[in-house]
Amino acid sequence: MIATSKANESRSAEGRSRVVVIGSGLAGLAATCTLAARGYAVTLCDKNSWLGGKAAVLSEGGYRFDMGPTILTIPEVLRRVFAEAGRDLHEELDLVPLDPQWRSFFTDGTTLDLVPDVAEMRRNLDTLAPGCKAGDGYERFMELAKRLHQLSDDYFFWRPVGGMKDMFDSKRGLSLGLLKEIMGMRPGHSVGGTVRAFVPDERAAQMFDHFTQYVGSNPENTPAVLCGIASMQSRDGVWYPMGGTRAVPEALAALATDLGVEIRTECPVQRIRTEGGKVVGVETASGEFIPAAAVVSNSDSVRTHRELLDQPTAAKFLRRRGYEPACSGVVLYLGLKRRYEQLLHHNFVFSRDPHEEFEWIYRKGEPAPDPTAYVCAPATTEPGVAPEGGEALYVLVHTPYLRPHHDWSKMLPAYRNTIIEKLRSTAGMEDIEDRIEVERTLTPQDINDRYHVLNGAIYGLASHGRFLGAFKPSNRSPDVEGLYLAGGAAHPGPGMPMVMMSGWIAADCVDKDGLVERSRSSQPSPVMAS
Repeated sequence: MIATSKANESRSAEGRSRVVVIGSGLAGLAATCTLAARGYAVTLCDKNSWLGGKAAVLSEGGYRFDMGPTILTIPEVLRRVFAEAGRDLHEELDLVPLDPQWRSFFTDGTTLDLVPDVAEMRRNLDTLAPGCKAGDGYERFMELAKRLHQLSDDYFFWRPVGGMKDMFDSKRGLSLGLLKEIMGMRPGHSVGGTVRAFVPDERAAQMFDHFTQYVGSNPENTPAVLCGIASMQSRDGVWYPMGGTRAVPEALAALATDLGVEIRTECPVQRIRTEGGKVVGVETASGEFIPAAAVVSNSDSVRTHRELLDQPTAAKFLRRRGYEPACSGVVLYLGLKRRYEQLLHHNFVFSRDPHEEFEWIYRKGEPAPDPTAYVCAPATTEPGVAPEGGEALYVLVHTPYLRPHHDWSKMLPAYRNTIIEKLRSTAGMEDIEDRIEVERTLTPQDINDRYHVLNGAIYGLASHGRFLGAFKPSNRSPDVEGLYLAGGAAHPGPGMPMVMMSGWIAADCVDKDGLVERSRSSQPSPVMAS
């Protein structure tokens, strides 16, 4: 009896000084590194044999493909995570700026390059659409985007937000200035409507719609505040990590190891254990109990509640709002023996009619008959991704999230041909079939099964709703003390920088809440001071 009591005391003491992170996606790795840098004992559990979640790699026949995210923006987020441990981002990763940021191909045969310099972009638009003042409209749109970006910096980023009330300091009250700031976010307006109010050329508007594709949602039903993404990308640039985006989780995993994190791969968590509404640890699929005073879940927030928590807690979360999955997608990984010179590193091959496309994907819930294809051709920046003269082409077409009647084992062959025909007809890749040496695919069903996301959604939860669509579940659970959420299905949402920011926010909440005892002293970086 005495031995049992001592064992329980030891386990309780260990739990008071430990944080368990579930999932090693970019959000989980960012949370892990931030917590470890601040002196906490961290155990990182992942069901996979690799770290990094969707930021995985596929290598075959001399070709190397990033399997998931390919566009890195807002490197400030990564810089902050590395600064927690006193590391310089540019010594950890070799980041190459891309300018132009992407090339757009339209069905009328025209092309348009997106460049970060607003004055140059204005000239490009006036050349594309002379006489319709597209350049002037774009400049005014970017002024609005800059204001929206600033509002996001002031009220939305780097803090746990689950709704409008979390954005503002209650001590300030509802002042006239505060009301003006709220109205400055253009509540009730959509991204698509806002873009077209400034940019009259439909081709250019279609290109600017696609800033919201970082969040996998319909621009006709996403809140206008997300137009701020345009300013963020113009200001902070688009970057390519040499070695591919896979280099990012590898650098974060190396940092976690240096900081003494206990990393467990092939270790799925089957339950978050609570007592009296407080986290006490997690139970793994093997039946092992890992005591902890806090848990950061990088698993999808809806599936975290449905599958890892007790039914009353899950029901409370699920009643709070509707949780619609973001879109899914089909990815073709094509090893080409000869690259296409007309392609930049990033490209969009646009549909003939964006309204028709969004109607199919987001309202009908079926693959669009004429889709937009995002095409990444990284050999332009890093030739080593393919044999000499070749290309490791990554082609992503958005599709609806999984519906019960979708059987992608039957749907893929025909839709693969639709995608190939799109590349032929709009991007001038007429002989693409002859150039393919390696071909692999990822379908919505594959994404669902491989990454354990909600209905195969690539980007977590949809940002639909013109008033409240930007809000995701808060990083600090309002229902369970010691539970924190990170990833694309938590605030501030999907996309490489945003999910890493969510991990940092979750870790910062753990630190501020004081539920966990530090296992060692830590001197936070001055960058982190608040």
